[in-house]
Amino acid sequence: MSTPVLTRRGLIASLAFTGSVALAGCSDDTAAEGSAGSAGATDAGGDYKIGVLQLTEHAALDASNEGFCAALEDAGLSCDINQQNAQNDQSACQTIASTLVNDGCDLILAIGTPAAQACASATSDIPIIGTAITDFAESGLVESNDAPGGNVTGSSDLTPVADQIALLQQLIPDAQTVGLLYCSAESNSAVQIELAKDACEASGLATEEMTVSSSNELQQAVESLAGRVDAIYAPTDNTIAAGMSTVAMVANENKIPVIVGCDTMVEDGGLASYSINYTDLGRKAGEMAVRILTEGADPAEMPVEYLSSDECTLIANQATADEVGVDISVLEGAEIV
Repeated sequence: MSTPVLTRRGLIASLAFTGSVALAGCSDDTAAEGSAGSAGATDAGGDYKIGVLQLTEHAALDASNEGFCAALEDAGLSCDINQQNAQNDQSACQTIASTLVNDGCDLILAIGTPAAQACASATSDIPIIGTAITDFAESGLVESNDAPGGNVTGSSDLTPVADQIALLQQLIPDAQTVGLLYCSAESNSAVQIELAKDACEASGLATEEMTVSSSNELQQAVESLAGRVDAIYAPTDNTIAAGMSTVAMVANENKIPVIVGCDTMVEDGGLASYSINYTDLGRKAGEMAVRILTEGADPAEMPVEYLSSDECTLIANQATADEVGVDISVLEGAEIV
C-alpha cells in the first residue's frame, strides 16, 4: 500500500522525526527476511527493505528524499523504508548507520556526505546509494567517481559554481570582494569553495572566507562580513542551507546580496542561483537503486551520476532583491519566487 508523493515542503514535516514510515513507492507491509547486503534477498513480489539516513532537515535534502521515493514508486517497487534523520549530529549518523546495517537492509540511501561516510564505515556489503554529495571520491566514499570500486555510488549535487559566480557579477557588477560562507566540517563545501575561489580569481574578484562549525554561529558570521564584502557566495552547504533564513535575515538587513548554491536556498531568502533540482537529483539516485535491486547492478561498476547543465534552473527571489536593492529584471527567463 503506497502513499502519494509528498510535495517538497510537505516532506519536511514527515522527516522531522526518526522512525519507519512508508513514503512514495514504499509499502506498509513488513519486508520479507533476507541476508544483509543482498540486493535481491527478498522473495519475488515481496517488499524490499531499505534504510534511509538523512543528515539533517532542509528543503534540498528533503527534496532529494522525495525524488528517491518517487523513482521507486514509478518503478512499481513495494518497499518498506526506515526513514531516519540525524539532525546534523555526526555521532547520531554513526549510530543510525549501524542500526540500519544490523536491521539487514537490502539497500541504504544516504543523503548528505557525513551520512554516506557513516554508512560506508558501517558496512562494505550492503549497497549504499548516496545523494546530495558533491564529490564522492574527494569525500573518500569511492575509489574514483567513474569507477567506484566498492559498495557505494550515487548522484552528485555538484553545481555550476563558475556560472553562479558569473551570475553574481551580472547582478552586482560593482562587486569587488566576495565573502565565501561555508561550514568548515563539510568536505563537499570545501570542494565548491575552491571552485568559487578559482572563478572569482579569474574574474578579478577578491575573496574573504568565513567559516562556521554550526548553525549557532551563522548570525555572528554574516554580521562580521558587513562592511567588508560586497556580496556573499554560499554553496550547497548543509549547515548554511538549514540556516538560510538566518543568513538571509542578517544579510538583507545589511544590504548584502547572497548568491547561493541551489533553488531551495533562494526560496529561503537567498538572492539568486543557477541551480540543479534536488528532486531530480534524488530521482536519479532512486533509478540507480532500482537497477541494483531489480537488475543486480553492481555499485562498484556504476559511475557517480550528475545532472546535466541543461537541467539547471536560473532562479531569483523578488522580495530579497527589493530589500537589498538589486535589479533582477536583467535575468531573462529566470524563475522568480
